[in-house]
Amino acid sequence: MRHLGDFLEYIKNIKHYTPNTFIAYKRDLEQFFIFCESDQKYDLDALNHQQIRNWIISLMENGCSARTVNRKISSLKTFCRYLVKEGIIGTNPVARVLTPKSYKKLPVFVNEKQMNFLLDEVVFGDDFTGMRNRLIIETFYNTGIRLTELINLKTVDIYGDGSALKVTGKRNKERMIPITRDFYNDIVEYMRIRNENVAFENDDHLFLTSGGKRLYPRLVYRVVTQYLSLVTTADKKSPHILRHSFATAILNRGADLNAIKDLLGHANLSATEVYTHNTFEKLKTIYKQAHPRA
Repeated sequence: MRHLGDFLEYIKNIKHYTPNTFIAYKRDLEQFFIFCESDQKYDLDALNHQQIRNWIISLMENGCSARTVNRKISSLKTFCRYLVKEGIIGTNPVARVLTPKSYKKLPVFVNEKQMNFLLDEVVFGDDFTGMRNRLIIETFYNTGIRLTELINLKTVDIYGDGSALKVTGKRNKERMIPITRDFYNDIVEYMRIRNENVAFENDDHLFLTSGGKRLYPRLVYRVVTQYLSLVTTADKKSPHILRHSFATAILNRGADLNAIKDLLGHANLSATEVYTHNTFEKLKTIYKQAHPRA
């Protein structure tokens, strides 16, 4: 396994790869070298694409998924690029290797009929906990925001005229999400009940525990799982499922992919990113036209 130590020092101290990535690269490359040494006399200078193809076949025969295999190939490709850079080999043999195709799982979602039944027919209760739990579900489904974004929502993020929420997403990037008047009224009513029944000091977060503290992820997961279990038998029942449900609902009703990208706060949407020039007013119009509860 000559040159491996130098490569690992390079990615750790020069490229500053994260500890987890460093460990993954080390493990993948050691596994490749062991395969080569067990299959034939190992000669790094004579490394060729056929050896790499044989390794791929071996991995898949042993039950590795296409995603795992592609990650291992990526590790080997980076190592070979380093060898080319250092003049140890002339060309990168991984460049000629066809990688197995990975199939992305379709996102799980709850359909409109089920969500409407949950929000319109299921009894959550009129006390603070019941109203908070319903508003948690409603917020996820009406806005498509992430778990951390919901937990970090503050009262000042609600526009006073009831037209929008300001959401702070990944890398502290802010976006505006238009909301309906009915949804805004539910927020106002929840805040009234919260302020009358929950003792809290100096916490301007919208969602609180019954003890006046900011929500924590485990509690939100518990709430979402409990109520989604009433309307769906899907294996996954999480806040992210409600995010998928929001996106699916407005997409099915004709929303533009660019608008969905903006509403969800995605950084990229492959080739469609160049066409994303939607203003907030356009997003608000699309939202009102497309969302089933608008």
